[in-house]
Amino acid sequence: MVPRRQKRLDRGISLFLNSPTTSSNTKSVSVTWKPYLIDPATNPNGEDFESYNIRRWGSSAWTNQLKRAGKKCGANFADWKWWPHTLKAHQLVLYAEQRKGVDSAISNAAIFEALYERGKNVSLVEELVKIGVQDLGLVEEEEELRLYLEENRGAAEVMEEINRGRRRYDISGVPFFIMEKEGSERRPYGLSGAQDPSTFLNLLEELYDDEE
Repeated sequence: MVPRRQKRLDRGISLFLNSPTTSSNTKSVSVTWKPYLIDPATNPNGEDFESYNIRRWGSSAWTNQLKRAGKKCGANFADWKWWPHTLKAHQLVLYAEQRKGVDSAISNAAIFEALYERGKNVSLVEELVKIGVQDLGLVEEEEELRLYLEENRGAAEVMEEINRGRRRYDISGVPFFIMEKEGSERRPYGLSGAQDPSTFLNLLEELYDDEE
């Protein structure tokens, strides 16, 4: 998922929590991010943005509409220089969550900011360590985090989570959203592709009404 989709989801959740139809004191939404590799064949060290797009699609023109839409919801894509291999970035998310309880949404937002707005190559261990230390508060864990990434710890767990999503929900691309009420036996909603905030609002209200 890229920032535009994250911000649309955030907007939909905000609309739901602030809806005048029900008391916000009785509503809560928890968001958990799961890993996915768009192109596992990407160079492990990442690739130049333009070169990758030319090699795979002939040009980067397809991103123009993405960038225009992103600006409308605060995702500016101000300095998108790299097409990363994201396995180690997912390992950072896993480490931060397991080691310090950092919410996956916070970790992903920091990675997105570095990649799309600051022109950083988030395939690289040193860039990810900087994100961990400067943005996620992993100051005391700096050397441990570096070793964790260098030795590829957590990679198998990340790949198993990706494969679990493919098996259970038939996920073959991103963005993909799974929405369900905790503890409910009702089948979860699965949404593939970009969604408007109103779509998230409607589904959250339906799940909430079902609770009542």
